[in-house]
Amino acid sequence: MKKSILIFLGAIALAFNTNAQDGFEGYLLASDQDRGKLINAYINPAMKGLIHSMNNGWYHTAKVHSPFGFDLSIGLNASLVPEEDEMFTLSGLNSINTGSISAATVAGSEDFTPLTAVSFQDPNNPAITYTTSFEAPGGVKESLPLNAVPAPAVQLNLGLPAKFEVSLRLVPKVGSDNVKGDLFGIGLKKEITNWFGPLDKTPLHVSILAAYTTMNVDYNIEDSNAVDVTDGIAQFKLNSYNVEAIASLNFPFINLYGGFGYGSGSSTLKMLGDYELSYGGQTRTITDPIDSEFNASGFRTTLGTRLSLGFFKIFGSYTLQEYNTANLGIAISIR
Repeated sequence: MKKSILIFLGAIALAFNTNAQDGFEGYLLASDQDRGKLINAYINPAMKGLIHSMNNGWYHTAKVHSPFGFDLSIGLNASLVPEEDEMFTLSGLNSINTGSISAATVAGSEDFTPLTAVSFQDPNNPAITYTTSFEAPGGVKESLPLNAVPAPAVQLNLGLPAKFEVSLRLVPKVGSDNVKGDLFGIGLKKEITNWFGPLDKTPLHVSILAAYTTMNVDYNIEDSNAVDVTDGIAQFKLNSYNVEAIASLNFPFINLYGGFGYGSGSSTLKMLGDYELSYGGQTRTITDPIDSEFNASGFRTTLGTRLSLGFFKIFGSYTLQEYNTANLGIAISIR
């Protein structure tokens, strides 16, 4: 297994690099009961941050396009990882000699790589004890701007009759020999300004939005010093959705917008294949060692602004939620 995991999905990239002398695979050396706990704790901020990022940046105005008017936007969402999620502490572990561990998550410091001693009995033969040690993987805090989980997005918004607008995010399966992924996202916005009588004669516009995103990434796992891999693959799957009420003040050159709603999502990580683990002079083989799920949800409040230079738009917003998220982008708009 490489010391880095790269999730690359067309224009969507999330990179987290473990810079320890031993890599991410070190946690596979723990017992069957502890392995999943350690990997879940380590990777959780990246998964939660990606869910929040993928739910962001669906709009830069509440006003919908005229039928078959459209805009094409390119934006970047970046979810800020709270300081308390840069570290994790687990206790009651049966294979860690101290019974507990404090280490960096993927969002923590690359320099915090405590030496971890492992010792446990073979679950099928208590007469055999496996003993080894490894350096816990560090995080990528120093490599990520503002310690944020990024998710760039390319989006097409198309006006429909009856004050509806559909949004589409689509990336076919792309990548390299080691990592491939695809993404599909769809959103539907309905302007309801005319529900409020004379309000539709003002610069204020009001809409409701619902959006859904699904993403799949397959990453081939390679051998490391401590792990020999056969048919190893890591499968990441993400599903997220959000619903929001949106309002905007639309003026000729500037647009102020905001929204309030709820976002939620889940992501899974499966590590499939056979892994031969080395414990000094002993080895053991495990199959399909990880099947983990991560969840994130909560209410969200967004404030943003957009500058209009003819057909060309520049927009940015900030969303308050569990992982606060910044959005910045450009669009070419044809009403």
